[in-house]
Amino acid sequence: MLAAKLIAPPPPARAQPTKDGAMAVAKRKPKPAKLEEPEVSPAELLGLYRDMLLIRRFEEKAGQMYGMGLIGGFCHLYIGEEGVVVGVLAAAEEGDSIVTSYRDHGHMLATGMDPKGVMAELTGRRGGYSKGKGGSMHMFSREKNFFGGHGIVGAQVPIGTGLGFAHKYRDDGKVSITFLGDGAMNQGQVYESFNMAALWKLPVVYVIENNRYGMGTSITRSSASHDLVSRGEPFDIPGRQVDGMNVIAVREAAGEALEHARSGKGPYILEMQTYRYRGHSMSDPAKYRSKDEVSRMRQEHDPIDQVRKRLIDAGLADEARLKEIDKEIKDIITAAADFAQQSPEPDPAELWTDVYGEA
Repeated sequence: MLAAKLIAPPPPARAQPTKDGAMAVAKRKPKPAKLEEPEVSPAELLGLYRDMLLIRRFEEKAGQMYGMGLIGGFCHLYIGEEGVVVGVLAAAEEGDSIVTSYRDHGHMLATGMDPKGVMAELTGRRGGYSKGKGGSMHMFSREKNFFGGHGIVGAQVPIGTGLGFAHKYRDDGKVSITFLGDGAMNQGQVYESFNMAALWKLPVVYVIENNRYGMGTSITRSSASHDLVSRGEPFDIPGRQVDGMNVIAVREAAGEALEHARSGKGPYILEMQTYRYRGHSMSDPAKYRSKDEVSRMRQEHDPIDQVRKRLIDAGLADEARLKEIDKEIKDIITAAADFAQQSPEPDPAELWTDVYGEA
């Protein structure tokens, strides 16, 4: 688990009636995450490692290309948080829908979207998933049931709730996996969505990626209650706090949450306690936190290094094999970057396409 002084929030205050009818403040401890770690097959562990490393190398390349002026607009990197989306989607089923906010490249890759198409969209080229018209925050894949990253804070939560309604209406046995950050947790539309999902028992799993900083503001300065999973309690939505830097713990918790939603019991909340190593966006120098804090998280809790150590300690892979995997992934990323730069820019006539949908 993550070090308590870094991640574990103080228990929220809760009002309780006293004998004279006044409201006194009582402390309630958040539900602890399970400490047991399940067994994982060698093939699955290698798959998780590879998927996280693909996201890490892709994001590093995207940051480099942004610095070279090849990517314009906004660019929010997912470096450090790879264990969350990889672990959650490892427990998902084909046909489950996914929606998230703007820190979304990792989610796209975890759904199986082609790195070439993702990188081409980042560079505004025709070969991108939104034909070069969406950029970092607005690309979609109907084939993978990925319904986009969304630039408005919290805006994806009503969309994800609507996707859950669609799954229930169609009775297709699928779940809407809706990702949101700690910065979205004070938005009113989030609680309207919670209420509707609970009222209609919609199959939605809300995954809160609590990286402790909404843009540049620490959660300790923006939220009166730091126990985000408890925000579902007024709506009787169950939930768990999870070590989001441990991909195995994430996969286990996600499996339970998805089964809960899939079986008709309604929504579920997962609060993933995670951490991003880079600033909020490429223009953010992240001076609101110390270098020691970031360094300590990298050294002690990196999700990829944890799996790497486990593979080596268990004799499932040696340094040579892991270097080979890294080279394979770097080749994939290099090919994606080359494709993106060689793909032509959109025709100006594309300004008039994809504006209306046929009913």
